Amino acid sequence: MNSNSDREVCYEFPDNEQLIRLDVYLSSASVGLSRSRIQALIKSGKITVNDCCSRPSYLLKPGDKIFVSIPPPSDDKIKPEAIVLSIIYEDDSLIVLNKPPGIVVHPSPGHTSGTLVHGLLYHARGLSGIGGVIRPGIVHRLDKDTSGIMVVAKNDNAHDFLARQFKSGSIDKEYIALVHGIIKSSEGKIDLPIARNPFKRKEMSVRLEQGRKALTLWRKIEEFTCGFSLLSIKLKTGRTHQIRVHLSHIGHPVAGDRVYGYGINWWKNNQLFKKGIRPSVNRQMLHSRKLRFIHPDNKKYMEFEAPVPDDIDQALNTLRHLDFQ
Repeated sequence: MNSNSDREVCYEFPDNEQLIRLDVYLSSASVGLSRSRIQALIKSGKITVNDCCSRPSYLLKPGDKIFVSIPPPSDDKIKPEAIVLSIIYEDDSLIVLNKPPGIVVHPSPGHTSGTLVHGLLYHARGLSGIGGVIRPGIVHRLDKDTSGIMVVAKNDNAHDFLARQFKSGSIDKEYIALVHGIIKSSEGKIDLPIARNPFKRKEMSVRLEQGRKALTLWRKIEEFTCGFSLLSIKLKTGRTHQIRVHLSHIGHPVAGDRVYGYGINWWKNNQLFKKGIRPSVNRQMLHSRKLRFIHPDNKKYMEFEAPVPDDIDQALNTLRHLDFQ
């Protein structure tokens, strides 16, 4: 018997339904869990069929009795920390915040404290457990040195509802990026698949044959005669490092990107280093400015915006000043 803190749900597969996989059926049911979370619970024995352990691919038959036991989110391995969070909006189901640059979203090797998750657990205990022990409430993420808007789920139903929107591409995500070079066109799209770099496993790359579909839309906001462009970017997919990889691939890497762009030696050898631009470009100049999604409870569209952070604003002002010299 499960502890009282487990959430328990029972289903009986109806007679008029066609045969369907166990994990597919539950992912569309009212249990409010993502398919990946359901698969993990099946494999751990928390989801059974006719009182027997099953497998995700099991084809349900009329009359099958499904028992689902959802354990509470476990944060035993993560100690909540009093980290200052820039919260833009919060209710019973979600938190919208403005992530500063330099903070890692969730624990990982080399980042066992001081992450956004540590601060979220301190601020709101009992976050959605779908993300597992180290990613409670995390529906999507931003790179360490990318700033801006994020949404966090406070319960499993909200997590599943938001995750579906991200997966379908129905969530509007708008970024701004300062990139190297003056782009001639006023707008465009980059439709190139992305996969793990076969030679540098921590990096991603465009892989025409083996990559997953990735679509980035961009629009030029401003250009600087000293050799930079400011872009507004919308993502239609959410691949790892997508914006940075795509822009680098077309020859306009994000300024300050030490992985896919130009390193410190480029800056030292460039005249801009002596004119004051380098101090403000000490991380990738990429900011998640807007996020628009349907709220999991009232089903209404909500839109949030994070102001341009000081370092990007300072870099832009310096470039504008150089333009007029």
